[in-house]
Amino acid sequence: MSHRPTHDPSVLDGVPFFEEVDADERRRILELSTPREVAPGDLLVDQGDTAVECFLVLEGRLAVYVRGEYVASVGAGSMVGEMALVDHRPRTASVVAETAGRLLAFRAKEFRQLLDEMPRASERILAELQARLDRNRDA
Repeated sequence: MSHRPTHDPSVLDGVPFFEEVDADERRRILELSTPREVAPGDLLVDQGDTAVECFLVLEGRLAVYVRGEYVASVGAGSMVGEMALVDHRPRTASVVAETAGRLLAFRAKEFRQLLDEMPRASERILAELQARLDRNRDA
């Protein structure tokens, strides 16, 4: 694992949600987030719980489960837990660390600030949410 300091805006290189944001906006993203290290087996999101934060994966892999069934694995550049923050509903899935990893955690208030302050990032996040909703509806 590479260990660039989390305050280094380059940790966001290659993250699709933030491709079009400038260095100042990247620094702001880091100010709004809290670095989090995870170990294999760590539970990040528990289905049915009230959402208080979401996570951006910088390194590592996370497994997503719905009603105890494995549905997907996500890695660097993925965001998890944001859907429940946006639509103010209980968590629709559980998320567990498959590997050790580094994440950025956004509490609900900071996530809303990010969406308000960065329209381009907000558009990408909301477009990804819509795509997930469409996939879930078709499944």
